[in-house]
Order: sequence, then structure tokens, then C-alpha cells
Amino acid sequence: MNTIYDVAVIGAGPGGYVAAIRASQLGLKTICIDDFEDSSGKASLGGTCLNVGCIPSKALLESSENYEKAIHKFHEHGISATNVKIDVSKMLARKDGIVKQFTNGISLLFKKNKVAQMHGRAELVSTGDVVRLKVNGINEAFVEARHVIIATGSSPRSMDSVPVDNEYICDNRGALTLPVTPKHLLVIGAGVIGLEMGSVWKRLGAKVTVLEALPTFLAAVDEAVAKEAKRIFTRNVGLDIHLGCTVQEVSRKGETITVTYKDGGDLKTLDCDRIVVAVGRVPNSGNVGLDNVGVDIDERGFITVDHHNRTNISNIYAIGDVVRGPMLAHKSSEEGVAVAETIAGQYGDVNLDTIPWVIYTSPEIAWVGRTEQDLKADGVPYKVGKFPFVASGRAQAIGDSSGFVKMIAHEESDRILGVHIIGPYASELISEAVVALEFGATSEDIARIVHAHPSLSEAMHEAALGIEDRYLSL
Repeated sequence: MNTIYDVAVIGAGPGGYVAAIRASQLGLKTICIDDFEDSSGKASLGGTCLNVGCIPSKALLESSENYEKAIHKFHEHGISATNVKIDVSKMLARKDGIVKQFTNGISLLFKKNKVAQMHGRAELVSTGDVVRLKVNGINEAFVEARHVIIATGSSPRSMDSVPVDNEYICDNRGALTLPVTPKHLLVIGAGVIGLEMGSVWKRLGAKVTVLEALPTFLAAVDEAVAKEAKRIFTRNVGLDIHLGCTVQEVSRKGETITVTYKDGGDLKTLDCDRIVVAVGRVPNSGNVGLDNVGVDIDERGFITVDHHNRTNISNIYAIGDVVRGPMLAHKSSEEGVAVAETIAGQYGDVNLDTIPWVIYTSPEIAWVGRTEQDLKADGVPYKVGKFPFVASGRAQAIGDSSGFVKMIAHEESDRILGVHIIGPYASELISEAVVALEFGATSEDIARIVHAHPSLSEAMHEAALGIEDRYLSL
């Protein structure tokens, strides 16, 4: 007799594997089906984030930052480091070891939480009280479940004029495996992935040019942060950033790639030896069998869901990059938890308005809530507190004092509307702001909380004090 699962999860990325674990914890018989394979063709849990995204990119960022510090910063601490060299193969091996540790860890978590797993591509076949799935793996198999969670993630957006081969022209996967430092790296797209990968290879010695089609830099970021980021990335980091530029054609002869691009109305060319294409991502909603069962998608390919991530088919849910909202791993995970709890009869909810965003460059950028330009456009009365890290004793002590914390509060209620950070460990500091927004805190609430001294978190405290212009360290 075939097993009928309570929940079948399609995809084992940060949304899928978390959804499967939480569903099983709640007493639901759960299976997770995933088709991701590593470079050797072996099944590897964790999706894009763990295998070729969030985790490996942070490993390379850390390695490259340490290399840069050894060359440019150690002498400030009285440490002499001569003849410093980088072994890219060892750096990549360290990254791969971290990835393997965590992919194996997911398998152990599945065993611990009694989640069944299957390798292969799952496709919806029919629906009703029980949803039937066909799994194309080594052998074709069928799975039946009372509820299905689609967590198939996203893929890099392609460009017809710049075909990816992941040797000379790379997407995020290829950018993480370059065997040597390029002489001249062209990054197409000044978003999160482009800036992070550009930063890695710039630190390791490459000349890096960034071409961005939009006329504004980091358009989704608060304008003050975006302006500071562009200044630092250009002047301090050394990225050569060009806005309003669209690539028309690429051609390769040996190790040289010639790129023709339009800058305003002018056609220009540049030569490089590697390209990273980072022009966004598209949802993996194809090849899931949505048409077979009538699941709705929008004009951009995202699966249409309600507030509880339920599709138009009542027992089929979708989470993560394949639905509306930011394409962020932590958003996917929380949606996975919420859907599992909803299926179990509990109340699951994710507040999309308080999801933090992070760009892991140097300095880091992080934000949550509304930007000043959005509030201004909507006519919302607001007030701003802004504190620079140059006035932070802790920032000076660690030798990283660029950037600032900016807090925006409602002019009348004092409720915090947004917090925007560029500076050291912004990714860690933003969580205080997320909690504040989630609980409806005011700037006065933060101003009256004791923050440890000396710490970077004091910058958040000072920004809150600055709302009423009562800075204590500025």
C-alpha cells in the first residue's frame, strides 16, 4: 500500500528544508523532494543559498577580507606581514568544506526530525483531497500527499547578449569557483550579488568594472545610504562603477573578452578576461506541473498566493523566491515555518514589512522598513536621527569607522518607520531594528534602553537620541 504523506515539500533550500522539519515537528508525516546536484553530480541539500549562494559567498568574502587586511591594515596594529600571498585553490577548498558541512547537516536534521527525503525533480500530476506527484530521479516514482509546499526557489536571470558558460562568463555559481584571480573582471549588474562578487575579486587583486543599467545606484536602498555606499565603493574599495549602461554584445578571442555597451547614447567597448552576470533572478515556476493542476501564476512567473502562502488550490502552498516579496533566504525560511504551522491548524504568519535586507560588502549595508524617499513621496511626516561610526569608540578600536546608522520615526507618533545602516557588522546590528519595528517601538523606547559600552550598537542608541537632536556623542 502506498504511503500518503501529510506534507510533501518540493525543494530543499532554506524555505523547503525548514518547512519540512517544522511540519514533521508538528506531527505531520513529511517528505522533502529535491533535485539540486553539486558540481560532481551528487545530490546536495540546501538549494542555491547553501550550495552556490549565501554561504559560499560569505566564505569567500571573509577570506578576501582577511587577505586585504593582512596587506593594508595589519601594520596599523604593529603587525608586520611580508610576502603575503593568496592561494585561491585553498580558499575555494575552505569554502567547499563549509558548504559540505552544512549540506550534510541538513541530512542529519532530516533524520533527527523523521523527514523522508527523495532526490529527483517533482512535478504535480493531479489534485484533490490527495495531491499526486511524479518524481523523475534515477527511477520514476510517484508520491501522494494531502498538502504540498512548493519551494523551488529561483535561478539567475539570463541575458541573450551575454551567454553564460561559467568559465569565462559566469553567473553566481561560476563566480564562486573561478580558479584564479582575473586580471580585469566585468560585473554586469550593481545589485547584491554583483557588488559582493566584485568586492571578493577586487580584494584579491583584480581590476573590477561594474556596469549597471539603472541610472541610480542601489535604487531600493535609502538614498543617503546609497550615496555613501557609491562613494566608498568607488573611492575606498576601488570598484569602477558606471550607471545607465547596457551591454549590447560580447565576443571572446582567447583570454580576452571584448564587451560593447551603450553608455547613454554612446557605444563604448572594454576588454576583460572574465564576466559575472548579476542582473537579478527569476522564479523557478516552470517544470513543476502547475498547468497540470491549475495553479495560478502572475505575468512575471511568480506563483500567486494569499497572505498564508496558499495558492488557488486549497491544499497547495508556495513559499520563498517563487512567490511575491523579497528573494531572501530568511524570508523563505520564515514562510516555510508559517505554512507548516498553518497546515497543522496553528496560526502561521510572516510580516513582510519587517524583513531585514543585507548586502555583505565592506562596509556592510542593512536596512528594514521604509526609506526616506518613500515616506517623502507618500507625504508621511517623519523625523531623522543619524549617527556616524567615526564617532563610535568601538568602531575606531576595530579600525572600521566608515558609514552611519540612520533612524526614521513618525513625526507625530514617534513610531520607528525604518532603520538604515552602512558600516561595520550592519548585518548583526539590524536585528535590533527589526525587533523594534515588529513590536511598534518608538525612537524614545530605543533611546531609553541601555546599550553596552563600548559597542557598535551604541550607534543605534545615538541615532534614536538624534531623532530629538539630543546626541550624547556627537
